[in-house]
Amino acid sequence: MKSTALKKIINNSIYTLVLLLAATALGFVIFYVSKNNTANNALVYILALLMISRHTASYACGIFSAVFSVVSINCFFTYPFFAVNFTLDGYPITFIFMLTIAVLTSATTIRMKKQDQMIAERERRINETEKERIRANLLRAVSHDLRTPLTSIIGASASYLENQESLTRQECTDLISTINEDSHWLLNMVENLLSVTRIQNDGGKVTKEPEIIVEEVVSEAITRLKKRIPGADLKVSAPEQMLMLPMDPLLIEQVLINLLENALVHSGSNAPVELVITEEKDTITFHVIDHGKGIDVDILPELLSGHYEKPPASDAHRGMGIGLSICNTIVQAHGGILAAKNHDSGAEFYFTLPKEDNI
Repeated sequence: MKSTALKKIINNSIYTLVLLLAATALGFVIFYVSKNNTANNALVYILALLMISRHTASYACGIFSAVFSVVSINCFFTYPFFAVNFTLDGYPITFIFMLTIAVLTSATTIRMKKQDQMIAERERRINETEKERIRANLLRAVSHDLRTPLTSIIGASASYLENQESLTRQECTDLISTINEDSHWLLNMVENLLSVTRIQNDGGKVTKEPEIIVEEVVSEAITRLKKRIPGADLKVSAPEQMLMLPMDPLLIEQVLINLLENALVHSGSNAPVELVITEEKDTITFHVIDHGKGIDVDILPELLSGHYEKPPASDAHRGMGIGLSICNTIVQAHGGILAAKNHDSGAEFYFTLPKEDNI
């Protein structure tokens, strides 16, 4: 703390001296050009005084500057030159005027900085409170969603171990399939949580690679999704020209996988899910379109924020809100926007990413 205060004093002192010396040098030039007009020099020192008082927020620097300015005008720019003579008319008034400027400007600057600090502290507390609230909601929702597949895995494995001799081959296959499906879902949830942790550890930002080919990211996302859902029926549409974006490709793959999986699992339709990529002047947008039952508009904001809580007896929307909340976090960290809407025959989730890295 002491070293910080000392460093601040040194920086303020250096700034003050440099500015006063610069004002003096400029004063000599103006004095010579204007043929000994002292009024112009006074304006130069007043400007320097205002800048010092504004940027140092120190009464000492302001008062020293006022004294230095009056003495310099008296010594360098008033006859007899290079001699101090405060008996001349007007100097007490000049000194009081410049001292008043220094004190008032310093006082105003200090008050403004204190207000800025108070505002910044209040915003920091609000942000921390909001982060804690979101973290608590996410933890509660994740805990709820993890419990269901874990219970299913424990129940299926226990049933298999206890009754394997009496179970038919089909029953054994069904139990193992249940364990496999829930294990993959848990792995997906862990990947999502790791993605959010990466972003939070980086201060809400992501490290983008400058020129990532969009088609390669989409292809990798679909390949990973089809390993998870072998029968996934997808239709992809994109512009003919190659598209490139600054992004973290692994995170955007995760977003695409989450949105496509949600559409396949929760739409309630066997119709193909469409992934449409469109290019605008400054952005590229990814549209995930299903042809199912659509989504209740009342829960859309909760889905995107992660606050949605499914009915306890229902497993139909397992992890849906959590996945969308994580998608929203990733897209926002890229400087983009995630949104959703219903269309005539289903729902559409889409996110837009900027072509330029502006964050």
